[in-house]
Amino acid sequence: MTARIEDHGLIGDLQTAALVDRTGTIDWLCLPRFDSPACFAALLGDERAGSWVLAPRRGGTCTRRRYRGDSLVLETEWETPEGTVRVVDLMPPRGQAPDVVRIVEGVSGRVPVRTELVLRFDYGAVPPWIRTVDGELAGVAGPDAVWVRSEVPLEHRDGTVWADLEVAAGQSVAFVLTHAPSHLPRPCAADPHRALRDTLDAWSDWIGACDHTGDWEDAVRRSLLTLKALTYAPTGGILAAATTSLPEQLGGSRNWDYRYCWLRDATFTLQALLGTGYLAEARDWRDWLLRAAAGDPAQLRIVYALDGSRRIPEVEVPWLAGYQGAAPVRVGNAAAGQFQLDVWGEVLDGLHLARTSGLAGSEDGWDLQRALLDFLEGAWSQPDNGLWEVRGPRRHFVHSKVMAWAGLDRAVRAVEDFGLDGPVDRWRRLRQEIHDDVCARGYDADRGTFTQFYGSSGVDAALLLLPRVGFLPWDDPRVVGTVTTVQRELDHDGLLLRYRVDADGGVDGLPGDEGAFLACSFWLADALAGIDRRAEAEALFTRLLGLRNDLGLLSEEYDVAAGRQVGNTPQAFSHVGLVNTARHLSGSRAAARTGDPRTGGSRAAPAPPPSTRRTAP
Repeated sequence: MTARIEDHGLIGDLQTAALVDRTGTIDWLCLPRFDSPACFAALLGDERAGSWVLAPRRGGTCTRRRYRGDSLVLETEWETPEGTVRVVDLMPPRGQAPDVVRIVEGVSGRVPVRTELVLRFDYGAVPPWIRTVDGELAGVAGPDAVWVRSEVPLEHRDGTVWADLEVAAGQSVAFVLTHAPSHLPRPCAADPHRALRDTLDAWSDWIGACDHTGDWEDAVRRSLLTLKALTYAPTGGILAAATTSLPEQLGGSRNWDYRYCWLRDATFTLQALLGTGYLAEARDWRDWLLRAAAGDPAQLRIVYALDGSRRIPEVEVPWLAGYQGAAPVRVGNAAAGQFQLDVWGEVLDGLHLARTSGLAGSEDGWDLQRALLDFLEGAWSQPDNGLWEVRGPRRHFVHSKVMAWAGLDRAVRAVEDFGLDGPVDRWRRLRQEIHDDVCARGYDADRGTFTQFYGSSGVDAALLLLPRVGFLPWDDPRVVGTVTTVQRELDHDGLLLRYRVDADGGVDGLPGDEGAFLACSFWLADALAGIDRRAEAEALFTRLLGLRNDLGLLSEEYDVAAGRQVGNTPQAFSHVGLVNTARHLSGSRAAARTGDPRTGGSRAAPAPPPSTRRTAP
């Protein structure tokens, strides 16, 4: 049976990544990029879709695993009747070609070990032609070639490669899998033992720049390492997750491809990176954002491929049964073509945050923002698909309107604080018009809460972000009432849903249900701290930390009833939430110790400008 989502660890080389479960099986790997077709896709089917096992011959689940220090070098250890054996998995920094290195080490005794490699290109559909060339195995199919080098003899038949060996204490045996386009000469494989040293050094050097030394330091560092692992180094884009089609509901159909870059994640990610000392990564992400958003503002997409490509059509892969039967398996994401008004505001907010944090801007960058603002002026009053990419009718989502307000607000502040040129009086008037519209049409005075969309009877976790972007101050009664209502109505055994899928007749237009959304639960912790309920905020954050797997990884959601992680993994949005909440609560603790309120609350969020505080109704 396919391993639980939380039973997986991640290895990667900043251009792609593999998942390794507790049985020593790599059951997910796309080569040569994160969004390439998978050559190991057993995660979404079974071993016939491609996998690579390296474990004691009698199998079983490991007794211990860990990352070696602050790195993405994964160690999986088994204690067997014959002795103890360890498998070390890594992907070294990308050289001529991507490599997967697996080293089995004898710890004690003498342990029988088996490796079994099933290669299947194109998400399990295409078995390769396997042959031996100069002592190495080569698997070729269409545009792909994989070379396997081993320190023990390998056998192969019917598309399966295997070897049986014994490893004694102090011995090690290495295997290296290398990918290349099939029309090119065989690449040089990595030296496995040198690759191990180089990989450890590279991760150690990178994490050394982290300047978060407050509370929850270990959790923050692991989440930052995960975010870095989800970065596509050639462009600086950060993808949402390393996988596609891991279900939001076990056995359900809410299965999406997250191996792309969402614009709305930009501000949250920039907060996490800038707040922990990673200016170079923040600059790369900002520059990716500028390139992706360039062009006609009316054609802005909400999600792009790793290189900034706009077209990522969604198709189904019918030959894969889906994770534990959760079909369909999808490749690509149709949400790329939706109109999501909030994205214009998210981009403008992210670029403003970069400017206020000292990342050097450019005249071209401001020209792009002016163009985005021109579009926003004419489009803010339209209904949209909203933050959660609903596939039902478009609505006037409150969060979308607030982000339109935020885009105008950041433009006004760019003129006021940085002397940039623009029609600031017109922007101020429109900012106020949007503010008035939201407060009149998106606020339910009888219930004391903002609503999910104009005329809605439900609420939405995104409403927790209104004070974070400065729309209203934290102590405004409407904010306090909204936080209280969202917590009560979206509660899922102490965690938070995005929204009630059955509210307002089924707003998202999809069947089935979903788990608690982890990023929203982190937002709730921030909001509780913001309204001065710090003890509850810390208790929730502590619980969220406890939902990580033994390697510190989080997926997108959590199924409380099943006690399992669900959704794509590892999820950047969840780890960004962890980093930002740790920083916010560290500030709250500092405020409690010093009595200085300036260090409390969501300090990474821009404070509301004085003019907004004065004119808010």
